[in-house]
Amino acid sequence: MLAFLVQRISQAVLVMFVISVIAFAIQDGLGDPLQEMVGMSVSMEEREALREELGLNDSMVVQYLRFAGNALQGDLGNSYFYGKPTLEVIAEHLPATLELVIGASLIIMFLSVPIGVYAAIRPQAWLAKFFMGVSTVGISIPVFLTAIVLIQIYSIGVTIEWFPEDTGWGRWLNGAFTTEGGLPSYGRGDELTHLFGTWYSGFFSTDGLMHLVLPCVSLASIMLPLFIRLIRAEMMEVLQSDYIRYARAKGLSSMRINFLHALKNTMLPVITVGGVQVGVMVAYTILTETVFQWPGVGLMFLEAITRSDIPLIVAYLMVVGLIFVITNTLVDLVYGLVNPTVKLTGKKA
Repeated sequence: MLAFLVQRISQAVLVMFVISVIAFAIQDGLGDPLQEMVGMSVSMEEREALREELGLNDSMVVQYLRFAGNALQGDLGNSYFYGKPTLEVIAEHLPATLELVIGASLIIMFLSVPIGVYAAIRPQAWLAKFFMGVSTVGISIPVFLTAIVLIQIYSIGVTIEWFPEDTGWGRWLNGAFTTEGGLPSYGRGDELTHLFGTWYSGFFSTDGLMHLVLPCVSLASIMLPLFIRLIRAEMMEVLQSDYIRYARAKGLSSMRINFLHALKNTMLPVITVGGVQVGVMVAYTILTETVFQWPGVGLMFLEAITRSDIPLIVAYLMVVGLIFVITNTLVDLVYGLVNPTVKLTGKKA
């Protein structure tokens, strides 16, 4: 375990070094920071003096070493727009994004596992074919389109008059497809519970939960079809393996074989993909947060680009990169808990 931790920490440091180089290069390519810091009335002499004071006339190597040294101390600069440290700004917006990711992850977990397992155990059932068909369509629909459709149906409401009202079935179909809306489609609501620091949660109030429904479902729609198909494919492969045939020959019940032996080995690649996709969802919240005006780091990042807030853009890239590194390391640690036959060194026991 110790050797593995040292190895993973070394890899994480290397990855963060690469991310820092890319972030620094982007920072240098986004333009002159003095244009955002001073007004048009500032003379050229004052600009040059400020440039010298900020070290912008130093070589790229010196500027990067200064940038990396400050980053190691938790200093990624001050936001031009907010006028305070970028990490403080991100800390104020990150809880909203993490809450969105947690809600979407719960939806994915509680829906993908039973649906994927059922589709693998009963591949010829009409319900399994329906789920697979819907998942195929779901993979090809972008998240912003899903969000807009959900807002139209469940927030604004839809009135259907496609069928003749003079027949009973026509009235029933029109009523079945008509929705009154009412779910919130903007912001996080007013009834947020303060947990600690900058974390205000909507999970502990009815208003907060109502505001979470549409954004979480929209965000979950990106990954849910992928996980359903992944679990089904892995489960079907495991069910064809020799040890499952041996378990059936021993007379073990189908419930024990499917949910104790087969499902446990199915979850190993699912955890691999899931750990990576958690980091991906943090990045994907940009579109979801834009549609629902959710005050998370995704919306903050887009606003930073609009305002040319270079330090905040760079800090966002660094923080998201760190989230990816941490989640991947945690996934590797979970391997040994899910399947003890796989050592953390990557070799079979």
